[in-house]
Amino acid sequence: KKKRDIEKGYGRAAFAAKLRRLADSIETGRRFSIQIAGERIQVPAGAIFNVEHERSTTDEEVEFQLRWKRSS
Repeated sequence: KKKRDIEKGYGRAAFAAKLRRLADSIETGRRFSIQIAGERIQVPAGAIFNVEHERSTTDEEVEFQLRWKRSS
């Protein structure tokens, strides 16, 4: 697959629904499936979870990250 770096904005209700589905998947140990900009992504149950905070002179950002190795 080719490299990709996409940022997609969501409304409050849609974002909350995605977070709820993600939390349910994490708690039950299941993979998480999400479609982002037309591509379906399958996050495996064994993904690593990180929370990142960034700050500049004008902005702050919190990112919830899920990382995993792609299978060949």
